[in-house]
Amino acid sequence: MAHLLHIDSSVRGDQSVSRRLTALAAERWRATHPGGTVTYRDLAVDPIPHLNPAVPATLSAELIDEIKRADTILLGLPLYNFGAPSTVHAWVDHIVAPGLSIDSETGQGLLGDTDFVVLASRGGGYGPGTPREGWDHAQAWLPHAVSMTGLQPRFITAELTMADSNPAMADLKPLAAESLSHALADIEKLWPASENAA
Repeated sequence: MAHLLHIDSSVRGDQSVSRRLTALAAERWRATHPGGTVTYRDLAVDPIPHLNPAVPATLSAELIDEIKRADTILLGLPLYNFGAPSTVHAWVDHIVAPGLSIDSETGQGLLGDTDFVVLASRGGGYGPGTPREGWDHAQAWLPHAVSMTGLQPRFITAELTMADSNPAMADLKPLAAESLSHALADIEKLWPASENAA
């Protein structure tokens, strides 16, 4: 039976664009995987402790087992101060574990069979030609951070998400709407129904 691991990390609750995107993607996944099951983890509401001597080693095993049970991971990844939320860093630190997610003898990643879809949101514009091109360190960091585990994230990104609430970005509202529209369209292309037909 197909299984989804759905992870959110935004602290913005109902105002979060990344949460909206992961919710729509999870709905799409359910529609194309009848009978599939879902595990939900909210890193903002129930954060994983950062690595420290007091954290039991069993936590890494628990988090990695969640991934191993899943066919697909959905991760909501908002951009905070040009990087990933610290809660996502903590999650990654725990799942990069020799002997659990990495073969201790060969160094081969053990999680490569899991589809890893990242729904990213960023308040500003960081694409080619923008003043802050290259400032999105979250999207650049994550593929490298999980690479030893075999996970290979594929990104769907909506940017300029603060245009509606920041008066200084008012003239960017059309571009923000276009970016969100593209992200929603990309979600609709995930898991074509024909792939999962019995």
